[in-house]
Amino acid sequence: MKDIKVKIENVLPNDIEKRSFEIITEELGNAELDPLKAPIIKRAIHTTADFDYLRNLYFSENAVIKFQEAIKEGTSIVTDTQMARSGINKKRLGEYGGEVLCFMSDEDVAENAKLNKTTRAVASMEKAAKLNKKFIFAIGNAPTALIRLYELIKEGRLDTAGIIAAPVGFVNVTEAKNLIMELDCPLIVAKGRKGGSNVAAAICNGLIYECNSNK
Repeated sequence: MKDIKVKIENVLPNDIEKRSFEIITEELGNAELDPLKAPIIKRAIHTTADFDYLRNLYFSENAVIKFQEAIKEGTSIVTDTQMARSGINKKRLGEYGGEVLCFMSDEDVAENAKLNKTTRAVASMEKAAKLNKKFIFAIGNAPTALIRLYELIKEGRLDTAGIIAAPVGFVNVTEAKNLIMELDCPLIVAKGRKGGSNVAAAICNGLIYECNSNK
């Protein structure tokens, strides 16, 4: 068998992310990116290796500025999975006074979901609404969470600093995202079937890391 020669880059562990973003920028070529949106788009691409995020991330008007204003005011982020919570840089968010919350494992959420015959994602959104705080919601898994957020906002029971809508899947995913895009609040939406908790976390981190850059 002949030797297979593969060109391997010698990249130090601490430089892998930096080199990854250099490659992403190179492969984007002449694509024109809004400078405010570019870090978020690139982080979504970085976490998925999927360049479709160049086209399928929807931003409501002035969304990046509005999300970052909320972050700098100490707004906390509510996620629908522990995975998304783990992926968001809590230390950096904490510098502004916010924290990352996920109620999916809470006993009262499980009990209410069982009692009302709903999903835990629905029950966790209802718990967030009852806290009467203005949260950012980062949804990367459950379309039912998005649908309930839509209902709570329309019912006047929830005021939000913004919604990051990035569930992944086939059942009610695009429909839930389309509902969310009808709302009049800051939005970043991964249109279509693609998304995931990693994408929701990446979008959050893209917003957090650039807070000091966009003054």
